[in-house]
Amino acid sequence: MKEILKNNKELKFYIHTFGCQMNENDSERIAGILTAAGAKKSDSPEKSDLIIVNTCAVREKAEEKLSSYLGNLASLKKGKKVYIGVVGCVAQLHQSKLLDKKPFIDFVLGPDNYHQLTHIIHSNFREKFISTDWSQELDESLHKLALRKSNISAYVTIMEGCNNFCSYCIVPFTRGREKFRLKHNIFREVQDLASRGYKEIFLLGQNVNSYKDPKTGEGFSSLLKEINCFNGIEWIRFITSHPKNFSKDTASIMKESEKVCHQLHLPIQSGSSSVLKRMNRGYTREEYLKKITFIRDLMPDISLSTDIIVGFPGETEEEFQETLSLLREIRYTNIFSFRYSPRPLTTASQEKDPVSLEEKRRRLLEVQKLQKNIQIELNKTFIGIVLKVLCSGKSKKDPNIFTGRTDGHQVVNFKSQKNVTYQFVDVQISSCGPYSLFGEAD
Repeated sequence: MKEILKNNKELKFYIHTFGCQMNENDSERIAGILTAAGAKKSDSPEKSDLIIVNTCAVREKAEEKLSSYLGNLASLKKGKKVYIGVVGCVAQLHQSKLLDKKPFIDFVLGPDNYHQLTHIIHSNFREKFISTDWSQELDESLHKLALRKSNISAYVTIMEGCNNFCSYCIVPFTRGREKFRLKHNIFREVQDLASRGYKEIFLLGQNVNSYKDPKTGEGFSSLLKEINCFNGIEWIRFITSHPKNFSKDTASIMKESEKVCHQLHLPIQSGSSSVLKRMNRGYTREEYLKKITFIRDLMPDISLSTDIIVGFPGETEEEFQETLSLLREIRYTNIFSFRYSPRPLTTASQEKDPVSLEEKRRRLLEVQKLQKNIQIELNKTFIGIVLKVLCSGKSKKDPNIFTGRTDGHQVVNFKSQKNVTYQFVDVQISSCGPYSLFGEAD
């Protein structure tokens, strides 16, 4: 493949990523494709000949950030010869409209079209290019090529797409219907990662609990149980789970499997059953709480996180208060909270939205204030305790401090007399803030 760059031997590329872990993983695969074609990764747009922007369309704010970033790239392009590509969810959503609105963009690729990058490079960017076709199967070659950012933690995609059509969510329109990787291909990737010294993997999918091996029909619980038996990998995580699909069987496997972390991201979105119904989530508040009770009965040490949307169309103050009461009852380790914003093609975007922007902002601040206090209270319980931490390296804020995460995915910043990068280390917690713990390695 390196012959592709006969006329571009010094081609340097830079990838800017917006969005979730799926987007991060896609960027790793894009980097792998370009590297295999002979291009070299750059550390800044200014030093690059090719800039790829991997986009997120889940929230309106993400698109606003994209527009601002593209504006900066347009200015950069005026001063030098540089090619710009927009890929991912916004590319899939707006397709040719992107080229119409931003004529400085050279190509647009949807999530199923990254293999076209070799063709684009081979053509020496002679003409504008757009490809947003859907594929029925996942491209295994992309998984093999992934250029990982981390030397110790790795994403492993097991499925893509979503069939749920929550009324607010654009994912089925930008990622398509559910597609599953063959189990033996997943195993091969995990084994390869283990042989290269990786200690932690994240099994990825829009809804991992819906996974079914295309050949055997075996589900997610079986997959999780088998991966637990792989030598070398010490921590296994998965994201994201849909509450209606998260089963008691999966919870039991989590308890029984020594390598599966006792950490679960289970997006509730709202604490009100009436809002959940309008969101088309497929469960009630009561059903969600029953699952949380079952999970905590099995694993009292479970670390729970969730997603919260405030200001969904028609959300009353009473319904909002139900979300606050749910946060007080469950006491999550961490949450991701957002103001509702209408997304194209979704059914909720066609509804009248009587909740003002000012009110949405107030509700979001109230959620975040409550959760911050909960996290401070929870984090204080770790003071004086020794926690196992997987160290990812030096802190970006202080080169004298190391940083890492616990089994529960809490951030720990700590001092150590020796270099413990990419190692498991026992850290005694001495203090905390709302978003991280602080301590010293034994």
